[in-house]
Amino acid sequence: MRKLIYGMNLTLDGYIAAPGDDIGWSVLSDELFQFWSDQLQATDLSLYGRKLWQTMSSYWPTGDQQPNATPAEIEFARRWRDMSKVVFSSTIDKVDWNTRLVTGDAVAEITRLKAEDGGPMDIGGATLAGAAMRAGLIDEYVLATAPVLVGGGTPFFTALDNWVNLNLVETRTLPCGVILTRYETRR
Repeated sequence: MRKLIYGMNLTLDGYIAAPGDDIGWSVLSDELFQFWSDQLQATDLSLYGRKLWQTMSSYWPTGDQQPNATPAEIEFARRWRDMSKVVFSSTIDKVDWNTRLVTGDAVAEITRLKAEDGGPMDIGGATLAGAAMRAGLIDEYVLATAPVLVGGGTPFFTALDNWVNLNLVETRTLPCGVILTRYETRR
């Protein structure tokens, strides 16, 4: 059975985007970027909701061709473009870059994908991850917590019907002030 990992940058008060989908609060650092690049390298399949897919696919397919791209950005763009991805959406009808579109029941498809043999999967996008969280499908949470409070916006965590008990696996503080934490779901 595959592991499903939900991880994103978030604010100290728990938001992945401030009101208006503003992510201007994000901390830009080589160490944080390298952390996410390493996470991507260890991932076999990425699952995206529509909004995050549109954000990622608007830049990373050609991120390695940008004039000021760093070696780490070039590596990330190539990894992202080449890896297998699944987008869950009922409003778009076409995806590219080694990606498959699912328009049906996301929880049923994620459950099916988890049951397959293969390496870890990551999931991104608040709505999609929220559905997987409520269904008890998330095995690990990775939080890159920025030292900022935004007071509202899109929360990292969704409202749950039941508690989810976790075990702390790792804590690391980056020089930029971001705190990385990893938790595994206690089953």
